Amino acid sequence: MSPGKQAPQEEATAPIAAGVALQAMRRRVRLSRVALWTLITAGPIALGIAITSTPTTVEAATQAPPTPSARTTATAADPAGYAQLFVSTWLRSSTDDIATAQARLAQSMAPDVELPDPAADAQPAAASVTAVRSAQRDGGAWSVTVAAQYPDGRVRYYAVPIAASRAGTSFTVTGAPAVVTGPARAEVAKSVYGVSVPEGDLSSAVGEFLAAYLTGAGEVNRYLAPGVTMRAVSPAPYTAVAVQQVAAREEEAASERVPADGTKVRVLANVAAQDTDGRWPLAYELSLTARSGRWEVSALESGAAPGGSAR
Repeated sequence: MSPGKQAPQEEATAPIAAGVALQAMRRRVRLSRVALWTLITAGPIALGIAITSTPTTVEAATQAPPTPSARTTATAADPAGYAQLFVSTWLRSSTDDIATAQARLAQSMAPDVELPDPAADAQPAAASVTAVRSAQRDGGAWSVTVAAQYPDGRVRYYAVPIAASRAGTSFTVTGAPAVVTGPARAEVAKSVYGVSVPEGDLSSAVGEFLAAYLTGAGEVNRYLAPGVTMRAVSPAPYTAVAVQQVAAREEEAASERVPADGTKVRVLANVAAQDTDGRWPLAYELSLTARSGRWEVSALESGAAPGGSAR
């Protein structure tokens, strides 16, 4: 065939091929629609089987990466308890007797850390050891400050360097403890309980509730607002409770009469609890609601920050 005839024939063939491909694509779309409507007509079970059997769906599910929160939780495990245990065993160890259980445990937790060498007439080891602060550093490193209190009242603070595994499931003490200054006392915001509550219905309701809650004298439920559920401390830790002072956030708490139903106040009650071992000053944050001429406890909120909002 001559070149002149071949070129027009190729030009004519190109649209025909494109048309054939377009028709095939339309046919596949129609078939897909027919199949989808068939599955829908057959019911949800057939549709579910078709969806779950699709390879791309399964592959996408298996390749889903772990969530960032899961990774953060794993790598941010706080080794405070590990440092506390190490300092406790380390203080009770001695280079003169490395075969004791305390020495072996300390060396297993810190293979490269030397044991102490206490004098023969040294004071007894720390009576209690408590982790007070943890600071995370780069590369899985931590610095944990531990407070050791001795029988004579002395307190020493030890900073312990610790390496954590990537998963946060294993730790190693990487160096000897360092004696450091303890945490400074933080500034406390002014108390939000600025309204003095006089003796009256509100303070009586608070005292009677706390007496039932801490001594078992009476039923706790009789002092609760409708819908509120609360159990008394059991076994009862105290034999008597006396209200020392009640302060509130709201001015309505200082009223001589119980206000209208639904009025809510939040109070801080300082009480003295008595048991066979002595007298103990305690403080409780409570929410109370007025109803039918009496105050009822609607929440026990002890634990909220003095300058923060009630929970």
